[in-house]
Amino acid sequence: MDYWELIRNAYSGYANYLWREMTQPGWHSYFYWLIGVSAFFLILEWVKPWRKDQSRFRKDFWLDFFYMFFNFFLFSLIVFNAASDLVVHFFNELLASIGVKNLLAFEVMSWPTWAHLLVGFIVRDFVQWNTHRLLHRVPFLWEFHKVHHSVKEMGFAAHLRYHWMETVVYRSIEYIPLALIGIGLRDFFIIHIFTLAVGHFNHSNFKLNLGPLRYIFNNPQMHIWHHAKALPKARRFGVNFGLTLSIWDYLFKTNYIPENGRDIELGFPGDETFPKNFTGQISHGFTNHTSPASPSRHHSSP
Repeated sequence: MDYWELIRNAYSGYANYLWREMTQPGWHSYFYWLIGVSAFFLILEWVKPWRKDQSRFRKDFWLDFFYMFFNFFLFSLIVFNAASDLVVHFFNELLASIGVKNLLAFEVMSWPTWAHLLVGFIVRDFVQWNTHRLLHRVPFLWEFHKVHHSVKEMGFAAHLRYHWMETVVYRSIEYIPLALIGIGLRDFFIIHIFTLAVGHFNHSNFKLNLGPLRYIFNNPQMHIWHHAKALPKARRFGVNFGLTLSIWDYLFKTNYIPENGRDIELGFPGDETFPKNFTGQISHGFTNHTSPASPSRHHSSP
């Protein structure tokens, strides 16, 4: 296929999809699911806030609100969709050149719906947990991830503030594991909506006693420590990396909840000079790299 045609098709296809999403709302309309889930947690924070002295529209709320539409829609329209189609095409051609025509290792779609949804969710979440750890340990990836950690007041919309390069990193690493088990688009949609809701919950200004379920699912009282500005030196690369499931942190000993973290300071060392506006943040990371030995790669304290 002509690569320019591939790019044109990707752009026009996504533009048409986005237009249908906005003009023809339905149960599979991700645009309105995103808005609905966000509105639910906004109201929840207003009705029963964990930090009662925090403003209803907390610091940088509207910046994060813009990130919601940029990361989930505009970035895909401008860059990611066409680029990812090209990469997948190149990757499939490379596999074909060595005699591999199909990555599928086993067909989960032939299983009961609950089973392939569960497997797809667990595989994706474990891959994302490991990817999240990479974002903290690899110096140049940490520079991109600083955007997410520049949040100074926590609320559900903080979930939406992240550098566009994170989309590239996560989707690139996810591609092969999900292709190996043959997760379909419908299943990916259901999994993504669920993880979106839990991600909003983790960052929300809300407290919920999960009981024993806290050892399985991430929650605001655990995730607040992931955003802590000061952590022990032994934990300088970060803690509580779980996105949806907390079980990985408990299994691999990266869990850390020393006390009630409701009022702890958020951010990272040196965040005083970090860009405060959208354009400065999304361009950060290409020329601002810390050295591998620098303790400022993540939070540290004596």
